[in-house]
Amino acid sequence: MTLVNDAVVALRARRPVVLPTDTVYGLMAWPGRPEPVERLYRLKGRDPFKPIALLAASMDALVEALPELDVAQAERFLPGGYTLIVPNPEHRFPWITGADPGTIGVRVPVLPPVTAEIVSAIGYVCATSANAAGGPDPRRLEDVPEEIRSACGAVVDGGELPGVPSTVLDLTSGGGEARVLREGEARP
Repeated sequence: MTLVNDAVVALRARRPVVLPTDTVYGLMAWPGRPEPVERLYRLKGRDPFKPIALLAASMDALVEALPELDVAQAERFLPGGYTLIVPNPEHRFPWITGADPGTIGVRVPVLPPVTAEIVSAIGYVCATSANAAGGPDPRRLEDVPEEIRSACGAVVDGGELPGVPSTVLDLTSGGGEARVLREGEARP
């Protein structure tokens, strides 16, 4: 599949891509170095002190990225329509954690097949909605601003998406309690 290959090649070349997710269109980049992530922040116009999520193709890939993850706690919600804020004691991926490198947002969504294939080839990416900062969440590819689409290494049209972002749960307090920070697609 040329489109899948183009997206995988773009991510490996440290270029951002726009892909459909389970919720909205996502702007994604390889999270292993700061430069691709900084480009993503500039492209979106996002404040670098605001975090973006680490999106993994599977729980195994997420554990590979964050070996200290409390897997039993995460598996209560993932895979699914959640972004979990979890402890990040090793301060991994500090360029996506925003102002607090001691926590990190993680997702393992049930992705559309083409996106699942692309992200599986990479393992994990950083992801945020493919809109200008503060703009509406993109349900259709044409809702993604042209300046974002034209600057990406690959853009995949997945048709119309639900348009409701993930539910964000904070799991950093003791006792395993989940605190809802943003209500979205999934319900705890």
